Amino acid sequence: MSVERQVSWGEALTVYFTWRQVVIFGMGFASGFPLLLTLSTLSYWLSTVGVDKTTIGIFILVGAPYTFKFLWSPIIDQVKLPIIGRLGRRKSWLLVIQMLLTAAIFVMGQTDPVAVPAMTALLAVTVAFFSASQDIVIDAYRIEILEDAEQGAGAASTQIGYKFGTLLTSAGAIALSDYVGWPTIFAVLAAIMALCAVFTIFIPEPKSSTRIVTQHKNYREWIVVAVVQPFADFMTRRGWLVILLFILFYKYGDAFGSAMASPFYHELGFSGTEIAAVTKVFGVIASMLGAVLGGLCVFRYGLFKTLLIGGIVQAVTNLLFAVLAMKGANLVWLGVAVTADNLAGNIAAAALVAYLSGLCNVAFTATQYALFSSFMAFGRTGLSSASGWVADHTDWVSFWALTTVMAIPGLLLLLWIVRLYPHGLTTRQE
Repeated sequence: MSVERQVSWGEALTVYFTWRQVVIFGMGFASGFPLLLTLSTLSYWLSTVGVDKTTIGIFILVGAPYTFKFLWSPIIDQVKLPIIGRLGRRKSWLLVIQMLLTAAIFVMGQTDPVAVPAMTALLAVTVAFFSASQDIVIDAYRIEILEDAEQGAGAASTQIGYKFGTLLTSAGAIALSDYVGWPTIFAVLAAIMALCAVFTIFIPEPKSSTRIVTQHKNYREWIVVAVVQPFADFMTRRGWLVILLFILFYKYGDAFGSAMASPFYHELGFSGTEIAAVTKVFGVIASMLGAVLGGLCVFRYGLFKTLLIGGIVQAVTNLLFAVLAMKGANLVWLGVAVTADNLAGNIAAAALVAYLSGLCNVAFTATQYALFSSFMAFGRTGLSSASGWVADHTDWVSFWALTTVMAIPGLLLLLWIVRLYPHGLTTRQE
C-alpha cells in the first residue's frame, strides 16, 4: 500500500464480499473461542463450585501464555512439521494445535477444581498455551492470505468472528450451566473446537507460506535465522523505536479507562443485571459496527486518516463517562457512553491491526506479529495496572478526563511516523 487513495463507499464495501473475508471470519471465531475459558468463564465455574476468591484470583495467572507467545513463535514460524506438513506450513501447524486444543478443553472440563485445583490450573494453562499458539498461526495466516488493501477489512472480520467466539464461551457457557454440568459444557465446547479444526482442513494455504523453509546446518544457524533475523529485520525500519512506542501508547488511554470500568459502574449504583445487559447488548453490537466501519475507513481513506480519526474519537468518547459520573446511575447515559466507546474503540482497533499487519515481513510473519501483539498487550495490562491507584486518588470525572489526555502521546507518535513515511504507513515492502 504505497500512496493512499480515496475510493467510494460502495467500492469500500465490496472488500467484505470475498471468500477470503469469510475464511478470516472463521479464523477470528476460532481465535476468540478458547480465550474466556481461562478467564471469566473459568472464574465463574470456580465460584459456582465453591472455590474461594483468593484461589480464583490466583487462577488469573493461567493466562500468561498470551503475553509471552513471542518466545515460541519462531518455532511455529520457521519449523516445518513432518508428514502433516504437506498440507502447508500454516495449515499443518493450525490443524495440529486445534486438535491438541480440543483435547485440552475436554480434559479440563473433566477435572475437579475443588478436590484437585492444581490439575484444573495445569489444564487451564495448557488451554491458554495452545490458544496463544493458535493466535500466532491465525495472525500470520490473515496477513499472508490478504492483499494489502484488504488488511483493514480483514482486521474487522477477525474482530467480529472473535466477538462471536467469546460470546459462545462466556454468555453461552454460563447460561448453559443452569441446565447441565460443567463436564458436559466443556465436552460441547471441545466438539465446537473440533469443528474449527475441520474448517481448517478445507481452507487454502497462503501462497507466500509455501516457500521452502531453509535447512540449516546447526542450531546456531537456525537461531540466527528464526529468532535473530525477525527482530533485526524490524530494527532496520526507519524509526522502529517510534513505531514500538506508538503500538504501546495508541490505545493506552482507552485501556487505562477500561481497567476501571466495572468498579466505576458499581460505584455509581448500577446493578449487575443492568451492567451486563448494556455492555453485552449495546457494547457487542457497537463493537461489531465499529470493526466494520473501521475496515471500510481504512479501505476508503487509508491507514493514516483512519488511525488519526479513530485515535481522536476513542479519546473523546471517554469524556462521555465523565458525563455519566456527573449524571449518576442513569441507564440512558450508560447506554450512550458504552455504545460510543465500543464503536470508536473498534474503529481504532481495526486500523491498528491493519497497520501491524502491514509492518510484518512475510518471511517472518508469525514471529513479528507475535512481537507486536505482545507489546500491545503489555500496554493494555502492565501499563494500565496503575489505573486503580489513580482512581483511588481522584474523583471519577477527573479520572475519565485524564484517560482522554493519555491519548495525546499516541497521536503525536502517529504524526511522527507519518513524517517518517510520507508515502504511506505500510513499511514491509520498503
